[in-house]
Amino acid sequence: MAEAAGVPAESLAGCRARAARTVLDQVVLPGEELLLPDQEDGDGPGGAGERPLRLNAAARSRGRVVCGPGLRRCGDRLLVTKCGRLRHKEPGSGSGGGVYWVDSQQKRYVPVKGDHVIGIVTAKSGDIFKVDVGGSEPASLSYLAFEGATKRNRPNVQVGDLIYGQFVVANKDMEPEMVCIDSCGRANGMGVIGQDGLLFKVTLGLIRKLLAPDCEILQEVGKLYPLEIVFGMNGRIWVKAKTIQQTLILANILEACEHMTADQRKQIFSRLAES
Repeated sequence: MAEAAGVPAESLAGCRARAARTVLDQVVLPGEELLLPDQEDGDGPGGAGERPLRLNAAARSRGRVVCGPGLRRCGDRLLVTKCGRLRHKEPGSGSGGGVYWVDSQQKRYVPVKGDHVIGIVTAKSGDIFKVDVGGSEPASLSYLAFEGATKRNRPNVQVGDLIYGQFVVANKDMEPEMVCIDSCGRANGMGVIGQDGLLFKVTLGLIRKLLAPDCEILQEVGKLYPLEIVFGMNGRIWVKAKTIQQTLILANILEACEHMTADQRKQIFSRLAES
């Protein structure tokens, strides 16, 4: 009975394992195990020429594989943790591997190390600021994590200020930690955002779309009005124009462009340019 019960479980595991080349730009589900065709092993669960993606020394010799959002490294395997479309970006050297991630539509942000986000200072506890980044818990920000900050020269940060920074610690078992300096100790645009302007929230998919190198939306928006704009990977956008009316128009355009086609955007931008 034990052997008979084990057969369906093995066949079910084989059904969950899918080749990455056949599901690129298609929907993947949490719990699926990725298979790569360039890692040949006839005895693997994927059949001849395929086996589960292994991230050991042998796999790295063929090309480095980077796990992006929606994927998790579990030992020497790569598992899907989000529901969405599987994406892949080839490395510049063309030696195999590359970056794999799951492109999904969601509003809740999960901190990721290296992400630049916009946060709101909610409290000050000793030498640490508590910053709301839209995650499950606030992030910590030290007063020394600013350019030129010392014990005598402390930054002027008040509760309610907007902070643009990046994560240096983002672990599911630890409190997220932010800094407002890069690896060279320079602010590089990070720090306290100005008091004026408008902060609004959009989906994480729209943020990635606006930050794409081939995005035409920002170029079209920049032709309408002079503006200052800050994007946070946590789904927050801060924008400032010369007048309040222009700021509100820009915010409405950015919120609506997620579900508009290119022709619809051109019509709206032409009307605003004429007015």
